[in-house]
Amino acid sequence: MQVERVKLAEPRGFCAGVEMAIKALAWMVRVFEPPVYCYHEIVHNRIVVEEFERLGVIFVDDVDSVPAGRPLMLSAHGSAPEVESAAAQRQRVVVDACCPLVTKVHHEMKVRASKGYTVLYVGHEGHEEAMGTMAVAPEAVRLVSSESDVAALELPEGTPVALLAQTTLAHDEWSGVVDAARRRFPEVWTPGRSDLCYATTNRQAGMRLVAAGCDAVVVIGSANSSNTVSLARVAAAAGCPRVLRVGSLDELPDDLAGVVGVTAGASAPEWLVEDVLSRLAPREGVELVHVTVENEYFPPPPELRDLLRAAAAAASVVVGVQPGERVPTAADRISSAARLLRPHLAGAVAS
Repeated sequence: MQVERVKLAEPRGFCAGVEMAIKALAWMVRVFEPPVYCYHEIVHNRIVVEEFERLGVIFVDDVDSVPAGRPLMLSAHGSAPEVESAAAQRQRVVVDACCPLVTKVHHEMKVRASKGYTVLYVGHEGHEEAMGTMAVAPEAVRLVSSESDVAALELPEGTPVALLAQTTLAHDEWSGVVDAARRRFPEVWTPGRSDLCYATTNRQAGMRLVAAGCDAVVVIGSANSSNTVSLARVAAAAGCPRVLRVGSLDELPDDLAGVVGVTAGASAPEWLVEDVLSRLAPREGVELVHVTVENEYFPPPPELRDLLRAAAAAASVVVGVQPGERVPTAADRISSAARLLRPHLAGAVAS
């Protein structure tokens, strides 16, 4: 390759919700003998999923396929109420790793539906987050993905309308639909705080800055990651002539040259970013393009905290915990999901 310089976006990679979910599942595989089950992929990243499969996690699309008594985690994307109910049966230990931002949208959906609203949900058909959210109030929700979807809606006169969104949407996917909804339904209810994920918004802002003046942009993340696909779309819209989404180092072409921008979706591990930078080997080094500092932190799911407190109270030894590691209590904020998932990585969990 003839890469002169890399413009590296900051922030990038794991968001607080992904950090929480990955750390929670990493502790589950330390607490329990394998297999540990997880409903759907814990996050949308193939490399992360493969790491967990190597550690003895079995990912399922039907909680009824989980044997009675086996531990089960629900993914970060959120689950339908009937899935949560089914998961709790058959004496299973269940930990819900739903991102708190998605939980917020579930709550808004439930409240608006109970007040008689028809909820316009802006999202991607078939995405796990969208399916889980719409299942909260299926009789009250309409999926819309474009301005034309809003125009085609048939609602009784005087129906109160609310507007909610999939958290991982690009801003341009959301803004046009919002404008169309407000034109057609001037009294439409929207939440006081945007449903769009702060991390998604921050990474897209960084992508716009990085893409300017680059000969190519590399977006690291899996094809089924909505926020990763949105990053690639943002880079193309910013005018970058060549935009590549790579899920692994094997997908990185060897003909990149000039100035190359690099970022990573919210479920892509930092070690993959480091691998990509090493392969690019820019002659003039790496320029950090900083947008903001992210200090958000989501604590472990309460079910996991209770589980580990009970183990400590019984003076039990947590299975598989290595010297220097801590259970997710006070040290969780300063521990690293990547370090828990790959213990051999540099940057040990703080003691």
